[in-house]
Amino acid sequence: MPLVIAIDGPAASGKGTLAKRLAHHYGLPHLDTGLLYRAVALLMLDAGADLDDGGEAARTAARLVADQLADPRLRERAMGEAASRVSSVPEVRTALLSWQRRFAGGEAGAVLDGRDIGTVICPDARVKLFITASPEERARRRHRELAGRGEETTLAAILADIRARDARDSSRSAAPLKAAEDAVRLDTTELDAEEAFAAARDVVDRAREH
Repeated sequence: MPLVIAIDGPAASGKGTLAKRLAHHYGLPHLDTGLLYRAVALLMLDAGADLDDGGEAARTAARLVADQLADPRLRERAMGEAASRVSSVPEVRTALLSWQRRFAGGEAGAVLDGRDIGTVICPDARVKLFITASPEERARRRHRELAGRGEETTLAAILADIRARDARDSSRSAAPLKAAEDAVRLDTTELDAEEAFAAARDVVDRAREH
């Protein structure tokens, strides 16, 4: 039986790092689904399109190919904000739905992280995790990450961005950010990377035993 691990949570909660480590540990392919929305936003910006043009966003999403997920610009802070805008367009989410489900449909399974994996993309996943942390802790983590890449910003600005993204992601009509009813919630505010990984691994291993 394929092992599909669905990991959801807000921005900078640590879900991406956790997803990569779980994928490596269990020998599964990993997809950071947020990159899909970042790629759509980047392609639109490169083309001079308006991010709030739902029709153009949907057409761009329909043309997306895997090679476009490798652009290093996708990791820039501005792309996170832009991605949050295009991800609120229902037609964009619909266009990317089959893309993500094909990835999850491999023989062995897969690890996917995002905002709506356990609720919409892979509602039948064997493992569902909802990773969270306080906005302040998430802002500190993102600030360290950006500083390590040489991006200049302030903690206050990042915290404001995170709160704005949380509000937009949770209130959108199409696939809002929320934990699946059968997801295991993991608050990493007080956990370091190793502790979070161990806790997540325990959840996966218990699910594999049943």
